[in-house]
Amino acid sequence: MASGRRCSDLTGYATRRGARTSAVLWRALSPGREHHIAPDGVMDLMWFQGRLVVAGADTRSMVVETRPGEVTWGLRLAPGVACSLLGARAHELTNQRVELSEFVIVPSAVARPFEDDVPAALEQVFVALCARADPDRATLRLAASLDRAARDGLTVRETAVRHDLSERSLRRLSNALFGYGPKTLMQIHRFQRAAHLVRTGTSLSDAAATAGYVDQAHFARESRRLTGRTPSGLARAA
Repeated sequence: MASGRRCSDLTGYATRRGARTSAVLWRALSPGREHHIAPDGVMDLMWFQGRLVVAGADTRSMVVETRPGEVTWGLRLAPGVACSLLGARAHELTNQRVELSEFVIVPSAVARPFEDDVPAALEQVFVALCARADPDRATLRLAASLDRAARDGLTVRETAVRHDLSERSLRRLSNALFGYGPKTLMQIHRFQRAAHLVRTGTSLSDAAATAGYVDQAHFARESRRLTGRTPSGLARAA
């Protein structure tokens, strides 16, 4: 199943802000071949082959197959949101794609709006889930702050100190909110930043340095660990 995320070899990938919620909506057109979806540190609500699916956070590249020309739509869930809406800890979904109906009751009439306007229908479902769950705003603010710390490359200790948490509490909280610990989250964000730079024409060495790697070899090792491919291989697949 496709998640259509940023670092993948799905074609026709595009994002925009939802008119109703300002959430990030994405659309991915499949070339109909085996392709890889790299970890990106986020969770998604997707419409795929006529089903509403929740895409958990990935720790490794996911290999998927779809039909030629098949379109997958998704709504990117902000940090901590999935945990609040589904009543499940994010690590229970790590490396998984699960139908939304396994967590909440989905109205039987929900499929019809998806036949007309998939992005609007995804937003409609999202709004309904938020109204039902009423997420705790303090928890969402904390999740957003932890995500920013990971994107800034802070260590586990630095992140714990910034948020007045013990390292053990931070790891437990991060697993619940993101699907893995703060170190893994930081590594995935760093990899995504470097991979994006390479795809936009930055040299491997400059991309590695800008993203915060020790050197190009460090970037290459992490790319192989997370995706099974080299940075140059990722660039060719873009």
